[in-house]
Amino acid sequence: MPMPGTHLLIVYHSRTGGTEQMARAALSSAQGEAETHIKHACDTGPEDLLSAAGYLFAAPENLAALTGEMKEFFDRCYYPVLGELEGRPYAQMICAGSDGENAARQTARIATGWRLKEVQPPLIICTHAQSPEEILAPKTISQPDLEKCRELGAALGAGLAMGAF
Repeated sequence: MPMPGTHLLIVYHSRTGGTEQMARAALSSAQGEAETHIKHACDTGPEDLLSAAGYLFAAPENLAALTGEMKEFFDRCYYPVLGELEGRPYAQMICAGSDGENAARQTARIATGWRLKEVQPPLIICTHAQSPEEILAPKTISQPDLEKCRELGAALGAGLAMGAF
């Protein structure tokens, strides 16, 4: 089995900008703690997962489920790394219009299959977008919510750097 690197990998997908803001906020503070890389889900492959020591998965919720592009990333990478990631830490962030729980459950189920170790509960940021216009509009995540994302990134980075996970 290849030895993982010492870095945190943030994998994200964003349709209206909210999740990208969340991922970049986490990146900004994680970089102060550990080597951190960020990659869009469509550009992330099995080799990226194998070279990382821990993960932060960030995705929007679409139609009460994990967004298709993020699910495609998991579909594409699941079997090539199965049996290679056991015990590595992960956390997740969901940008939701109302709930986000089902998208978080889907990600957790995939992570369970990979035998990843959840080190933080899911961070779900709710935009309260309910109408078609609100759902499709570009998102702006509030500073207090971005601070939660920064705190999560810092905690993951520090935990990796200290060998706590």
